[in-house]
Amino acid sequence: MKFPFPGGNPAIDFGVLLLYLAAVLWIGLRAERGPKTVEQFALGGHRMPWWAVLGSLIAAETSAAFFLGTPAEGYALGNYEYLQLALGTVLARVLVAYLFVKPYFTYRVTSIYQFLGLRFGTKTKSAASATFLLTRLLASGARLYVAAILPVLAVKLLWGSPVSSGQELLVYAISALFLTLFTTLYTVAGGIRAVIWTDLLQAGLMLSGGLLTLFLLFQRIPWGSSSPLAEAARLLAALPWADSGINPHKNLWENLGAIFSSDYTIWAALIGSTFTTMATHGTDQDLVQRLLTAKNHHRSRLSLILSGLTDVPLVFLFLTIGIFLGLLARSAHDPRLPSQANEVFPYFILCQTPPGIRGLLLAAIFATAMGSLSAALNALATSFCEDWVFRFLPAATDEKIRVRFLRGSTVLFAFLSIAIACATAFFVLRSPRARILPIVLGLFGYSYGPLLGVFLLGVLTRSRGNDFGNCVAMACGLGVVMVFSGVPQSILGFFSPGGETRLNWLPCVSFPWRVFVGSCTTFLVGLCFPPFPAPRVRTL
Repeated sequence: MKFPFPGGNPAIDFGVLLLYLAAVLWIGLRAERGPKTVEQFALGGHRMPWWAVLGSLIAAETSAAFFLGTPAEGYALGNYEYLQLALGTVLARVLVAYLFVKPYFTYRVTSIYQFLGLRFGTKTKSAASATFLLTRLLASGARLYVAAILPVLAVKLLWGSPVSSGQELLVYAISALFLTLFTTLYTVAGGIRAVIWTDLLQAGLMLSGGLLTLFLLFQRIPWGSSSPLAEAARLLAALPWADSGINPHKNLWENLGAIFSSDYTIWAALIGSTFTTMATHGTDQDLVQRLLTAKNHHRSRLSLILSGLTDVPLVFLFLTIGIFLGLLARSAHDPRLPSQANEVFPYFILCQTPPGIRGLLLAAIFATAMGSLSAALNALATSFCEDWVFRFLPAATDEKIRVRFLRGSTVLFAFLSIAIACATAFFVLRSPRARILPIVLGLFGYSYGPLLGVFLLGVLTRSRGNDFGNCVAMACGLGVVMVFSGVPQSILGFFSPGGETRLNWLPCVSFPWRVFVGSCTTFLVGLCFPPFPAPRVRTL
């Protein structure tokens, strides 16, 4: 059989990949030999060192969507404007560290939505938990789809003849099934400790894979001068790094409309990205659960803030990979180069890297996918059981039974993630111009704004908000985001082609601003409701 990869039969790559999978499985199964209690399964007994929590946070943030999606943004846009959004993530982590972390430790919650139950009541807790479960499940499925892009592209190259949409969808499904079942195995066995220790390996592999890719690209690009490094530095420095979004020839309202409808501006970085990161790192059980495994809130804060400082160089690294891919594509004129920006980096890995190194990069992609998926499954199971299932169990229920429910819920969400990954693949096959990061971040934008708004109401006020009012506020937040993100226009256009033009007068906000709009709306509406006659407010 003739292989389209350099070096012929990629047996070395499969060997490297199998070695990585064996190492992950060994670490995951030995991390916690059968957690006996809910606290051990979900929080690791609060015994994780801060540097392990830091590595796990980095692994969580650098999912397969980040590993493949960030180069796709650099390739498609050809500049560093996306890097602006990383600035807001640093500020947001500091705010989260001093607003949310200590209350979670003070109340000794397992699911962070229990905090809302203590502060407001059961309805608020249930609404927030349901929002997290739905949003995180959708986002995890979308990230799982991203990880399956590379196996699909490999099959296309090996097949030799055109692959139908149905065959492509089948490969997506098989890839998602394999990755999920393997990840679920050690997640069910070891709980959060298995997640964190395997994340450390996965974070190191991701970083080394990114640096190695950048070096290979630098070697492949035909630089024109005698000093390639100096030429590359001049080229990158000349690219746009920031965009104010302001046009001096437009009036105030026109400029505001342009700013809110643009994906990457300095305002989206300092405001929109700050609110988005506050939501993902302060109100998302997936990331916060890792923070709660630290010994105390001081070490948890340290891990969180340091993770923000690593975010900027990581984004810069992977954007540069995308920009270099664009330079290489323009100089090589490869007729087999995929037309979709999402597939260019996977194509480079498969067809333009030597054996062994290619296996390492394949392992890095699987590592990013498995790291984010394992934590998501553990967080989904924890929130589902703590906020929903355990309330129907007798108070004296044995801890072993509760842990069994946690493990069973982990398996349930694993299969649901596979189904959503297949649905995402079907959507992208029907919409080939869709980009990865707007898909993943757009999912958060609709629901995490209301979630952040009600948490801010809980930590910033002591005498406002109640169970009923919070549900109204969250519904208003979601409704406003949907209106201002173009949902009514899309619905009208679907049922009446061309009819969406009748709603073009509505302002439209881009995905970095959605959490900001939703959280502000929820917070302001929630302020209008006083507490019930017997408030459940506790001193933080």
